[in-house]
Amino acid sequence: MAQPNKDAIFPIKGYNKLCFLKNIITKPNIIVGDYTYFSDLESVENFEKNVKYNFDFIGDKLIIGKFCMIASDVKFIMNGANHMTRALTTYPFAIFKNGWDDAMEGKEYPYKGDINIGNDVWIGDSATITTGVTIADGAIVATNATVVKDVEPYSIVGGNPAKEIRKRFSPEKIEKLLEIKWWDWDINKITENIQNLTGNNIDKLIQKNE
Repeated sequence: MAQPNKDAIFPIKGYNKLCFLKNIITKPNIIVGDYTYFSDLESVENFEKNVKYNFDFIGDKLIIGKFCMIASDVKFIMNGANHMTRALTTYPFAIFKNGWDDAMEGKEYPYKGDINIGNDVWIGDSATITTGVTIADGAIVATNATVVKDVEPYSIVGGNPAKEIRKRFSPEKIEKLLEIKWWDWDINKITENIQNLTGNNIDKLIQKNE
């Protein structure tokens, strides 16, 4: 059965401003699922540049699921950006050495964990995702939003700081979608169901696959 090649860098013939993201990643701590795409009006090479303060020695990860959609200029802020907010000053003396070497002795910079993006997540143009945040399956992040706390499944968030605008579906429909996890289906099964997946009748989708 025909479907796009998940191993292609540019899945749309003759168009190099959209890529299947996992096929251009070079950093080992950036993990991306199949069919997730990144669209950039300038160059898809900008993606890793927009994963900010991504220092190997810290060990945090950016994890992105399958079938996600990431627009131009989306930024991910990793733990390397953190300063000590509970100290009397946030200034990072120790990085300059030359007599300031021991400024961090017995202290640690804040570590908020990995950034986790679920499956089927759409992140709009120029949004910012901060360290330690989880964006659950099916969520939508609006253009220019700044996400500083976790986003629930199938919710739409926007603003700075981002707040929930509404849920995409009823609680019952969300529960069913999280149960079937269509993004984990074999790609042939997904292809067979694209008409139902692009509709809004989940019962029809479920009935077809019982």
